[in-house]
Amino acid sequence: MKLKDISSVTAAAIALVAPLTLIAAESGTAPAPAPAPVPSLSDSLTAWGLTANGYVASSYYHSNGYPGSVHQFDVQHDTFQLDQAGLQLGYQPKSGFGALVDVIAGEDARILHVAEDGNDSTIDVRQAFVQYASGALTVIGGKYVTLAGAEVINPTLNTNFSRSLLFVYSEPLTHTGVRATYALTDTFSVIGGVNNGWNTTSTSYGSKTGEAGIAWTPNKVFSLTTQAYFGKFGPSLDAPRTLVDVVATWNATSALTVIVNFDYDRQDGVSGAPSATWNGTALYLNYALNDQWRVSVRAEYLDDKDGFLTATTGQTLKEGTVTLGYAPAKSFELRMEIRYDKAQTDLFQRTAATGPEGETFGNNLTEVALQGVYKFGS
Repeated sequence: MKLKDISSVTAAAIALVAPLTLIAAESGTAPAPAPAPVPSLSDSLTAWGLTANGYVASSYYHSNGYPGSVHQFDVQHDTFQLDQAGLQLGYQPKSGFGALVDVIAGEDARILHVAEDGNDSTIDVRQAFVQYASGALTVIGGKYVTLAGAEVINPTLNTNFSRSLLFVYSEPLTHTGVRATYALTDTFSVIGGVNNGWNTTSTSYGSKTGEAGIAWTPNKVFSLTTQAYFGKFGPSLDAPRTLVDVVATWNATSALTVIVNFDYDRQDGVSGAPSATWNGTALYLNYALNDQWRVSVRAEYLDDKDGFLTATTGQTLKEGTVTLGYAPAKSFELRMEIRYDKAQTDLFQRTAATGPEGETFGNNLTEVALQGVYKFGS
């Protein structure tokens, strides 16, 4: 067909279709316009100024004894475990009022709940506070996590599966009270607060625990935080406790990070008993092998020289941990860990009291663990 013929056919087709389209439009039978796209939940939350994120962490660990005497959350023996399922929703504008709610469920939540009020519920409100921000000042009031330590309750923010000796013996977990943070410069902030105590949501006494801290980040390579807690420990121990905690972080290269955490604790005498002190140091080496694989090494030394923690004067605890992380996707990581703890005395429970020999103890503990961590949200 020639070009002239094609043009004639096209013109005829247009002449035929145009009136039919006009008639359909007038009669209301024309195709309806495509509906507007429905915004996703993430887009809606962002538009409202809200952030929402969460995670699920589960594990299996095997040990030659019961880690409960020196470990925080991995306290059982040869078990599958839902460590934590967490969900956090926050509205935290740079100016004005906001709030944050942070809820977790699982075995870690049960242990955290017991530490706070003796209740063994498997659901715990880890944080819930009201916030006010104005310029360089931010104030929060309610329940929030501690300033102390290089490790936190949230497993997605740690590089190891198990928690450190300092996390167990030297540092609080959560506080209930009021905390103010003031940014003196872009790199230096000061923090102060008043709390009910350590891991205490409510009290029936007037004495409180004070907190003070500084955070210094002069550049992307180095950061330093120092925090102190001083005052009544809580209703379970009616005497003041003091903690000085220092965390230094050095990003040596794009792949290697070095962290040092030092703690000094002093417990005043209870019922006329003399005061006791203990101190410890944890060293972390985190190395990214590539985009998917990493290795984290932790080494610790804890000196319980007055025997307050372990009922043995001059007791020292040591532990070494190696964790291999594999992240096939940004939202998921598989962690494989081996840990070895050593004490001067037979501190670690080997067998259950219901066994044929009753409880037996040893001076070391070995644990291997496998943990999967999935995270989602903004």
